[in-house]
Amino acid sequence: MELRHLRYFVAVAEELHFTRAAERLHIAQPPLSQQIRALEGELGVRLFERTRRSVALTDAGHALLARARELLAATQSLPGELQRIARGEVGQLRIGFSSTLPLTKVLRDVVADWRHTHPEVALHLREMHSALQFEALRAGELDVGLVRYNERAPEGIRLTLLRRDPLRLVVPAGHRLARRRSVPIADCRDEAFIGFPGDAGTGTGPLLKRLCAQAGFEPRIAQEAREATTQIGLVAAGLGIAVLPAPLEAVRIEGVHYVPLEGEGALLVMSAAARADETSERVLAFVRRVSAMAAGA
Repeated sequence: MELRHLRYFVAVAEELHFTRAAERLHIAQPPLSQQIRALEGELGVRLFERTRRSVALTDAGHALLARARELLAATQSLPGELQRIARGEVGQLRIGFSSTLPLTKVLRDVVADWRHTHPEVALHLREMHSALQFEALRAGELDVGLVRYNERAPEGIRLTLLRRDPLRLVVPAGHRLARRRSVPIADCRDEAFIGFPGDAGTGTGPLLKRLCAQAGFEPRIAQEAREATTQIGLVAAGLGIAVLPAPLEAVRIEGVHYVPLEGEGALLVMSAAARADETSERVLAFVRRVSAMAAGA
């Protein structure tokens, strides 16, 4: 069955007159009658009761009319729907983000903007450490990751720089460094640190070790905690000091001071991560948008 046969049938069914239907379709009447007979032959039913004076739909014709209208409407809307999909305006977007992202404007602003400009794209957000986001991207479980990562892009991943956040030394209020305007990491040589476990998958832990190594010592990790906010609470309890990105200053806990950490490398990079071979316009458009918004923040 061809779509043109359905269009011919609907025209005759609505006009109930072959000549008027032919004029509406801009074809001659005899070929139209032949096409309708061919359709009836293909379906094995009569669609019209014909007399010299009238044309009427049979029960089968009435049933086909409803279905034919649905099918023709669907085919008419299909190109526009496919074009919206190709432009990334329809579907879903699975986004991973590190725990400090909600403390910046980046996540809040891009989610609000995307929901407004792409109302037919469902956003699914998952809080994950950066290394886990890379694994999920490679496994096809995420579309975009918003990561904290200062290294070269892992294999199969493309990173788009969003911003660089300076580091803060998190110390108890009564600590000897609490009132300093800034502190070089070398002055922390004899301190006990609260750090992330080695398998936490965050970029902050390796960065702390690299900064300390550059200053000629290895940090003494007295306590480990997987969440940055937990580390801040442990600092308040006097168990050590921590090094965390500046947006965590938004976490206000009594008895804790945030002191800028000196040094050219004392910053943590935020990037948008996607698969290196990504072709979905929905994903690529989101990366472009979050990059533009982060640049203007």
